[in-house]
Amino acid sequence: SRQHNQPQGHYGLTSPISLAPPSDKDHIHTQKLIEAMKPFGVFEDQEELYHRTTVLGKLNNFVREWISELAESKNLPPSITEQVGGKIFTFGSYRLGVHTKGRSDIDALCVAPSHVERSDFFQSFFEKLKNQEEVKNLRAIEDAYVPVIKFEFDGIEIDLVFAKLSLPTVSDDLDLRDDSCLKSLDIRCIRSLNGSRVTDEILRLVPNLENFRLTLRAVKLWAKRRGVYSNIMGFLGGVSWAMLVARICQLYPNALASTLVNKFFLIFSKWDWPKPVLLKRLEESFLNLPVWDPRVNPSDRYHVMPIITPAYPQQNSTYNVSVSTRAVMVEEFQRGLEVTDEILKGKSDWSKLFEPLNFFQKYKHYIVLTASAFTEEHHLNWIGLVESKIRVLVGNLERNEFITIAHVQPQSFPGNEVLYKQSGYVSMWFLGLVFKKAESAVKTNVDLTHGIQSFTDTVYRQASALNILKEGMKIEATYVKRKQLHYFLPAGTLQKRKKQRVSDISQNNSGLQCKRSSLGESCSDGSKDRDSRTPSNSSSLNKISKLDISTAETERLFLTSWPNSKSQVSPTEMEATVALRTSGPPIGCTIPGYNTVCQLRTCFVQGQHKLSGTLIMDPKSASPKKHYSPTSK
Repeated sequence: SRQHNQPQGHYGLTSPISLAPPSDKDHIHTQKLIEAMKPFGVFEDQEELYHRTTVLGKLNNFVREWISELAESKNLPPSITEQVGGKIFTFGSYRLGVHTKGRSDIDALCVAPSHVERSDFFQSFFEKLKNQEEVKNLRAIEDAYVPVIKFEFDGIEIDLVFAKLSLPTVSDDLDLRDDSCLKSLDIRCIRSLNGSRVTDEILRLVPNLENFRLTLRAVKLWAKRRGVYSNIMGFLGGVSWAMLVARICQLYPNALASTLVNKFFLIFSKWDWPKPVLLKRLEESFLNLPVWDPRVNPSDRYHVMPIITPAYPQQNSTYNVSVSTRAVMVEEFQRGLEVTDEILKGKSDWSKLFEPLNFFQKYKHYIVLTASAFTEEHHLNWIGLVESKIRVLVGNLERNEFITIAHVQPQSFPGNEVLYKQSGYVSMWFLGLVFKKAESAVKTNVDLTHGIQSFTDTVYRQASALNILKEGMKIEATYVKRKQLHYFLPAGTLQKRKKQRVSDISQNNSGLQCKRSSLGESCSDGSKDRDSRTPSNSSSLNKISKLDISTAETERLFLTSWPNSKSQVSPTEMEATVALRTSGPPIGCTIPGYNTVCQLRTCFVQGQHKLSGTLIMDPKSASPKKHYSPTSK
C-alpha cells in the first residue's frame, strides 16, 4: 500500500507491487474460497455454457441473414450482397468469463456494414425477431442512452445493441479494438461499440485470466451480498468492479485469487479518492472524441470515485457515484480487509466475507419510497423510471447540511395483497439516513421537504415528457425509525443474524398495508407472514407516527409534503412533523384521466396543489395531534 501511495506521473500508475510466486498456503486458501462460493451458484456448468454458445451461434447466423436480405431490398449489387457479412460480439460478464449459473443475461453487440441504418435495426430486424418461435418477451428501448432490443432467445435473455461501421462489409476477423473502426460514426454507435471494446481491453491488460476471473467472481458475489452492486443506484456496475479487480491483478501478477481478494480490499480501502483508477495511461487519438480528463473538462473534476475505461474514448464508468455511496463502499472495503485478514490468519473462514449486509439494523432513521400504478404494464414502466432517478434523491438528501449519509438499499420490495387492491402494483425502496451530531443541546429542525419534492417533480416531469405518465401512478415517501420497519417488512427480513446463507433471504418480501381515508392515512402491517406482533388495524398509525425523538437526539425532523402549503402550525411549535407524502404530479404534468383529485395527501384542484393534512407529534403528549388545513375538506 505504501508503493500505491507513490504515484508515477499524473495518474498514479505504478509498477507491480509483488512478483512473489504463490505458496502452498495460498493454494489451500484459494480452494477454500472456491468451495465457499459454490453454494451461491456463481459457476456456470458445461451444459449451460454449451446452450449459450449454441444460442449465440444461431443469433449470429440470424443477423447475417437479415443484413443480406436488407442489402437485396436496397438493390445493392449481388457481388456486394453476398459479402456484406455482419457479426455478433459479446461483452460484459459473459465475455469476461464470469457468467453466473442460470440467472444472468448476455450483453451482445450487432455490428453491421454501412448500408444498414439504426432505423432498420429497430424496425425490420425487430419484426424479423417477432416472427421467430424461439424469441419471447421482445421489447425495444430506442430512446435509451444506449438503445437496445431485449428478448429471450431459446430461453436465454439477450440485451442486443447496434452499431454500423463505415465499411461496405463486416468480415468474420474484424477486430473492434482498432480505433479506426470508430471513424465517421455517430455517438450512439460509439457508445454501443464501447462495451465490447472496453471488455476486450480489460482482458488484454490482465496478466493471468484464470486468477482474474476467479477473483472477479468473488468480488462480484461479495458486492451483491453487501448491497453495493448497482450502477443505476450510484454504486458500481459490473464493468467497474472488473476494472478494479484488473488493477489489482496488474499490481500482483503472480498472486492467486485468495491473495488478490485480500489485496483488493487493502488497496481500495486506502485509495486516495478521487484519484482515478486506470489500467493504462490515457492516450491521444486522431479522432478527437471527448475523453475523461479533469485537466481539460471542468465537469470531470466533480467525479468523486473515477474508474476510467481503458479503451478510447476513455470515460468514467462511475459518474453515478455520490459522496454517500462512495462512503458506504469505502466502509465495506474496510470491513472486507478486516475479514480477509482474519481468514488468511486462520481465524475465520471465507463464508464470513459473503455474509449479507443487515441494512435494516444499520441505521436509526429511514425513508421508505413507494412507487405504485394500477396495471402491471404501467408499473413496469413507472418503477423503471423511478429507480433510474433514486440517485437524484440521494444527491438531494446528502446536500442537506444536517445529513452525512443517505444510503439506498438497491433491492426493491413488493407491496402486499391489501395494498395491491388499493394502489395496484407497488414497489418499495428503503434509504437509511445518518444525521450530523449537533454541537449544542439545542433542538434543530431538519427540513427534507425541498430535496424530496424536487425528486418527485423530476420523476413526474420526465414521465410526462416521455408520455408514460398514467392515471394511478404515484410516488410516496415516508419517514420511519428503525423500530417501525416491521410495519413495512416481514420479520424474516429484519431478523439480525450473524450468519445467513443465500437461501435465507426471500426475494418476495411484502410491503406496507395502508388504509386511506379522506383526511389522512393509517398504516398497518402488510407482511405475508402475518407477523403476530403487528396489529392489523388503524392503531398502527399512532405507532408509526410517534417518532420518540429524545433530548439526546438533537435532530428535529420537519418533513412536509408541500413547502408552500399554509399549515395552521408553526415549525417552532413542532417536535416532529411527518407528512412526507408526495403522491401527485407537479403543476404542468398532464395525466390521461387525471382531471379530478390526485390520491392521498395532495389535491390537484384548479391547477394548484393543496396539502390535505399534516400529522404533528406533541412532545408532551403520548399520542400525536392531527392538524388539518381548511382545504382538507
